[in-house]
Amino acid sequence: MFTGIIEELALVTNIVKDEENIHLTIKSTITNELKIDQSVAHNGVCLTVVSVNGDEYVVTAIKETLDKTALGSLKAGDEINLERAMKMGTRLDGHIVQGHIDQTGVCKGIVDEHGSWRFTFAYDPAKSNVTIEKGSITIDGTSLTVVDSKLDEFSVAIIPYTFEHTRFKNYKIGDVVNLEFDVIGKYVSRLMELRKNN
Repeated sequence: MFTGIIEELALVTNIVKDEENIHLTIKSTITNELKIDQSVAHNGVCLTVVSVNGDEYVVTAIKETLDKTALGSLKAGDEINLERAMKMGTRLDGHIVQGHIDQTGVCKGIVDEHGSWRFTFAYDPAKSNVTIEKGSITIDGTSLTVVDSKLDEFSVAIIPYTFEHTRFKNYKIGDVVNLEFDVIGKYVSRLMELRKNN
């Protein structure tokens, strides 16, 4: 389980294709604190550390993960949001994040609001995921509050600290991102759907 508070922008140094999987090598300042079998969120996707070497470590993304996330579009040299799993007994500064991506979205708009930025993302509403104004959303692993909510898009406001310390500073219109919708909202939506069908 994660909180959506990004610890570091790390660097993808190598990507190796292995049949339907890819092995991502990540260079990070927290590598010396990692161990094999540990879970780390990479752009919001929970992946398991499979090897550690100096300041680099390797994780594997299988076909299922690549089909449902934007990890397959990564290239060597790209920056990636990192967060280690939360510790029990510590503050939950973001919101409950599982590291399981619901679907991808596309950056549709970026507006400089002179002290903050407003980003708008579109997504396919056919998957029954929803946002609500002032609700939580996770974009590439970053816990954020929804500003405007529509059936197939939403916007978030980004403060300078978040802009500089996450992938937001690199986003361009048309970029594909990983979305994890609020877990409580997903259960409520599913229960309502089941009730309607019975």
